[in-house]
Amino acid sequence: MTGHTTGHPTGHTTATGLVGADGAGERLRRWRLVLGGDAADGTGHALSGRDAAMDGALTALYGKGGTPRAGRDRAAGLGASAPAVARWLGDIRTYFPSSVVQVMQRDAIDRLGLATLLLEPEMLEAVEADVHLVGTLLSLHKAMPETTRETARAVVRKVVEDLEERLATRTRAVLTGALDRSARVSRPRHHDIDWNRTIAANLKHYLPEHRTVVPKRLVGYGRASRSVKKEVVLCVDQSGSMAASVVYASVFGAVLASMRAIETRLVVFDTTVVDLTDQLDDPVDVLFGTRLGGGTDINRALAYCQSRITRPAETVVVLISDLYEGGIRDEMLKRVAVMKSAGVEFVTLLALSDEGTLAYDREHAASLAALGAPAFACTPDLFPEVMAAALERRPLPIPDAG
Repeated sequence: MTGHTTGHPTGHTTATGLVGADGAGERLRRWRLVLGGDAADGTGHALSGRDAAMDGALTALYGKGGTPRAGRDRAAGLGASAPAVARWLGDIRTYFPSSVVQVMQRDAIDRLGLATLLLEPEMLEAVEADVHLVGTLLSLHKAMPETTRETARAVVRKVVEDLEERLATRTRAVLTGALDRSARVSRPRHHDIDWNRTIAANLKHYLPEHRTVVPKRLVGYGRASRSVKKEVVLCVDQSGSMAASVVYASVFGAVLASMRAIETRLVVFDTTVVDLTDQLDDPVDVLFGTRLGGGTDINRALAYCQSRITRPAETVVVLISDLYEGGIRDEMLKRVAVMKSAGVEFVTLLALSDEGTLAYDREHAASLAALGAPAFACTPDLFPEVMAAALERRPLPIPDAG
């Protein structure tokens, strides 16, 4: 079947307002928009007005003869013309919601080879910015002309600020609670007593004749906020497939670094290792300090992280990687085992993104699981819970693989 059915978002008809009155005419209209209008669509339904314009925007990207490829069949209408693409970007923002626009932009970049057009400032101003676009810009930023770089930074900063607004408050709240619980002491001073938990822990000692609880165990908090109690090392794979994870890791790294009770280190790696800890006050600087693409040497990166650990029993190492190791596999696993035996809490995330992970080295993941460091994909919304569990050294909230 031909039409708009290959790798596109037209199935989201409810989001675009296509679900309307009942009846055969409405069903034919919807099928006509999905199938793309070739002779084989079988609907015989003609489009007009807004429907025709929407169909034109879809046809420009997805074409009428199967899947177009970059540099080949571009009869669909976008070609490599910046003005044409800019107009098309404006059209899809008019006809589709933001989430669908972002999918179509990614398809345009992947299917029609339009990435180089993002080097033009007017193009960047027209796109709907999201995490995936940031990843594309980071992979291109070394090739950007000077006139485009400031626009690119503005686009990246907008996405980063939106992510911080979405994630920062909850992350701080969840981790502050975890730090307080991990710092709880059993013989607190009077002003450090947590009365709510003390009463709850001593309810069995309630004396009904006196209508009071006699606390046999006081529960309090060590003052975690006054000094660094925990160390967190984020070790992030910056190979091309990990772009979204790099973006989210930079945002979370900045949030963690803003908490006085956590000493945070951010390390990114391919076949080389770069410590970006001194840039954590601005995640945009962190992102432009990365170099997406290239090989992978996890063992070298972990060796660097291991050399910076000063208090193993108070340290959490988070490796974010699809585990395709180009270095020395056995040494990597030995290094993880040594860190864990020293008391380091080791967390392996195959991806830190909304989509999860599509491909990873299953053999390495199984080997890490055997060492007590199960590997799993983590969404940004789940990440605070994972970190809280790691800080408290309780079982991680691993999502169901199904």
